Amino acid sequence: MTELRLAVFDCDGTLVDSQHSIVQAMFMALDSHGLDLPEAGHITRMVGLPLEEAISRLIPDADAEFCAELSETYKSSFFKMRQDGMVEEPLFPGIIETLERLKQEGWLLGIATGKAHRGLVATLAKHDILDQFITCQTADSAQGKPHPEMMLKAMAETGAGTSGAIMIGDTTYDVEMAISAGTRAVGVGWGYHEKSELLEAGAHEVADDANELVVTLTDMMT
Repeated sequence: MTELRLAVFDCDGTLVDSQHSIVQAMFMALDSHGLDLPEAGHITRMVGLPLEEAISRLIPDADAEFCAELSETYKSSFFKMRQDGMVEEPLFPGIIETLERLKQEGWLLGIATGKAHRGLVATLAKHDILDQFITCQTADSAQGKPHPEMMLKAMAETGAGTSGAIMIGDTTYDVEMAISAGTRAVGVGWGYHEKSELLEAGAHEVADDANELVVTLTDMMT
């Protein structure tokens, strides 16, 4: 019996480059609360974490109640930006072709993201790739990274085992989630964490571009 192959992708920083919109929405949220604005890089470092945890790292002296309040302000800011057509989330080069090649080679495709389901659907539908994924795990349906729940749920929904499932992401949180779930992880070198960080966290490989990613995944399963 042929083993199922499941490629689970992160979204922000892996499929789409959403950093500018994320930073702008966070700036709007912080400013509305009269807070100083951090460097943009401090915000992108947190992309992928549960929102309230990311905020607590940005503002270490904030209590849980304020983190929850600021989280809601951020969500409202991002939603307004999307309504106003201000959200920019371009696909990284070669992503469309990569997804198509993997499906042609028999891979099942999934998503594990810190986005809420509504935001993920809006992003994927905009690029007409929503139907490519048969399992979509989001921040409002599972515990956030690096907890393994999203990866475990993706495997449960598709029937893939740990030896056939691979997580693909741009942050150490993706890698740590995969390792906690007992699967392998492949980093991508075009996202928000450095290649050296991904390898140090335990990524089995780091692909420098989308074409290399396909080759890496194929080689890992042969």
